[in-house]
Amino acid sequence: MKHPLLRISLLVVLALSAVGCDAFRSLTTSAQTAQGKPYELIVVCGQEGWTGPLGDSLRAVFAAPVPYLNQTEPRFDIQRVTPRGFTKLVVNHRNILKTLVDGELAEAAAAVQYDVTARPQLVVTLQGPSNAALAAYVGEHGDELLQVFESAERDRAVEFNRTFGEAKVSAVIAERFGVEMAVPKGYVLAANEPDFVWARFEYPTASQGFAVYSYPYEGPQSLAPEALVAARNRFMARIPGPTDGSYMTTSTAFEPDYRMFRLEGRLWCEMRGFWDVEGDFMGGPYVSYTTVDTATGRVFTFDGYVYAPDLNKPRKRNFVRGIEHLLYGIDFPAAEK
Repeated sequence: MKHPLLRISLLVVLALSAVGCDAFRSLTTSAQTAQGKPYELIVVCGQEGWTGPLGDSLRAVFAAPVPYLNQTEPRFDIQRVTPRGFTKLVVNHRNILKTLVDGELAEAAAAVQYDVTARPQLVVTLQGPSNAALAAYVGEHGDELLQVFESAERDRAVEFNRTFGEAKVSAVIAERFGVEMAVPKGYVLAANEPDFVWARFEYPTASQGFAVYSYPYEGPQSLAPEALVAARNRFMARIPGPTDGSYMTTSTAFEPDYRMFRLEGRLWCEMRGFWDVEGDFMGGPYVSYTTVDTATGRVFTFDGYVYAPDLNKPRKRNFVRGIEHLLYGIDFPAAEK
């Protein structure tokens, strides 16, 4: 999925090729493999801009803490390089944000380009008459800039999930719920019941899992936050903890965040918060997505969780994002969209 330019005309995009600075020109059109890890961001910015308000504005957007994690992690891991240092493998990074000051420009703007020197790659160029003008632009359009990079990471993950899928888990979900879901390889089926499917992905120091469950829709009250939490506790209790009699439940220490949104015309309820294990000492973040399957008259919920007790690595953020991306691989029958 490609995203439009942010308040910038095609003329400004074309103008980038005429800028008198080699660091900001497209170096090649060859399809090299993009470098870097998910949610890493290369920021090309001079020392004066980086240590001033422009750098502060960029960090306020991209290094802001990810909400609803039980440890502080930035939205992106930023690596700053100077325009002179923007060479070699750096130009092939997956996420690049370049800043350009040109006193002849009338105002600040941004351009979005894809696969400039490698694939998959996103390059956003901010240009304006001064560092102050760029800082003001970031302050005004930070959410849009962040969304462009986060959407690019999401689209890469969705494409990977569809290309390298775990057919067995996807087939069980389709059989139980009549819904197609792209599940990436590595997930193992842990429970298969008529109204509840649980799959998990175990790492050396972390665990990532999700459950899909369904129950009768009884009206708008079924989608109220308290009803969703009650349903979550009822179904997720089927996930056992490490000791006899222990099971997963929703933490009561923090109130879950709740919002409703539409995705491709379908109304979803999102809840995110923290889970605990009743009868043991475990916990972590979760995110759930609930909609109404009008063909069956039932509530459909996709609920994902993460357990990553290591505070140093890997990023809990990336595990949670991986759960979120699975939503975009769920397809209801065409008549239900």
